[in-house]
Amino acid sequence: MPTAPVLIRLEKVNKHFGSNHVLRDVDLEVHTGETIVLLGASGSGKSTLCRCVNRLETIDSGRITLAGEPLPEEGRKLARLRARMGMVFQSFNLFSHLSVRDNLTLAPVRVGGRSRTEAAERAGELLARVGLADKADAYPAQLSGGQQQRVAIARALAMDPEVLLFDEPTSALDPEMVGEVLDVMAALAADGMTMLVVTHEMGFARRVADRVVFLDSGRITETATPDRFFDAPRTDRARDFLSKVLSH
Repeated sequence: MPTAPVLIRLEKVNKHFGSNHVLRDVDLEVHTGETIVLLGASGSGKSTLCRCVNRLETIDSGRITLAGEPLPEEGRKLARLRARMGMVFQSFNLFSHLSVRDNLTLAPVRVGGRSRTEAAERAGELLARVGLADKADAYPAQLSGGQQQRVAIARALAMDPEVLLFDEPTSALDPEMVGEVLDVMAALAADGMTMLVVTHEMGFARRVADRVVFLDSGRITETATPDRFFDAPRTDRARDFLSKVLSH
């Protein structure tokens, strides 16, 4: 098990949407530098868990801490929390009226207080890191889906977050574009970025994750290394899930 400090801790977290009990007494620790992949069938609570971690969703009970501090409720403290947690969404969420460079510099200037020159220089470094140094002046509509998602990752990195949260980052992409995004994510993991990833990409989970966390009906039912989870799942539900997703 990792010996690095715990960066994110969830304790007995519960979340309802009306009568639907989406997260049930979830306990989870994410250590600094660790890549955790959340797996489970659709509706198991993976995306909701991810969104609760950066308070896009509130929780009904329990506790979530970042570096030992409870998540703030609102206002400036919440904005600062979001700066500490980069989020990459399924649908890119880029500002269509802004160039790629401006998408990357907006938050560092407005929220982070950086100069435009400093933010633009950092944006150039990050675009090079995701293989898009030549696209700084392009607009999102001029990019492929895979390129847009790589820009979204660079934008998340522009605030120098302590952790990156990925909510099914490749599910809206054409199959031939998936690999370019996963390669960027694998490189980030190799560089020691703390990552919490919701994905259906089993090859990525097996190759890159430090731990796989399996959710079923809002509960964490298995936590294991990738090899142990994929080769010898402990629960019938995990075995059934793997038999379906690995048979294609």
